[in-house]
Amino acid sequence: MWWFQQGLCFLPAALVVWTAASFVFAYITAVVLRHVDPLVPYIRSEPPHTHLNSAVVHVSCVAGIATVYVRYKQVEALTGEDELKLRRLNRIGLLLGLISSFGMCVVANFQKTTLFSMHLVGAILTFGVGALYILVQTLLSFYMQPHVHSRTTYLVRLTIGACTLGSIISMFVSSVIMYSVLSGVDVPRKLHWTPGEPGYAPHIVSTVSEWCLAFSFISFFLTYIRDFQKINLRAVAVVHCSHLYDRPHGGVAASRQNKPSETSPLLAGST
Repeated sequence: MWWFQQGLCFLPAALVVWTAASFVFAYITAVVLRHVDPLVPYIRSEPPHTHLNSAVVHVSCVAGIATVYVRYKQVEALTGEDELKLRRLNRIGLLLGLISSFGMCVVANFQKTTLFSMHLVGAILTFGVGALYILVQTLLSFYMQPHVHSRTTYLVRLTIGACTLGSIISMFVSSVIMYSVLSGVDVPRKLHWTPGEPGYAPHIVSTVSEWCLAFSFISFFLTYIRDFQKINLRAVAVVHCSHLYDRPHGGVAASRQNKPSETSPLLAGST
């Protein structure tokens, strides 16, 4: 059996590979069409390729929701009923993860050059709330080591979280400097930059920080691969009766009418 066939580890792997490929695809297409400069442009750029890239990001959104939910079910199965702190953190993590995944849809549907305010909201939801999700999952890893997983897993997640936070701070500071230097300039629609012009240095810092933020954020989900090798989810059909009539039907055998229905949850996690 190949490693990606074990449990549900294909989910975080597919999420990371697909999302990273969408970033690279957007970059290559934008450079080939000469919509942006080759030297570290912003990840999201101009039509027509943004529409295709938006569809790709929607797939990442769905994969992100699935990954966040499986992680929630796994932590829930690994914690006892009396561990209220872990269960509360786990629920908070689920909420933050879902919001962050929804933010990807907002980023995909509202382009930076067309509706910058909504694009900014989507970016904050994706990476800002996503950073909080990483923080919560790192705290869970701290409380669950060493009896559930190794200390190394916790340290790796802590390191990625620190890189994500550092990238957010760097991008925010450089963007503030860039906008203050280029006051009066429509920066969101400025796609070509010349070395040495006002605001060029903070622009480069901002774009490099954005790429570092994006890849540090998605790389966090790589730490789920080994965990997800040890979990499966199953769907169980719950049949309330042995026919589909609105009222008791005389043609149904009594033995089948009295047959007990399955009462297992629709999605049950096993670790």
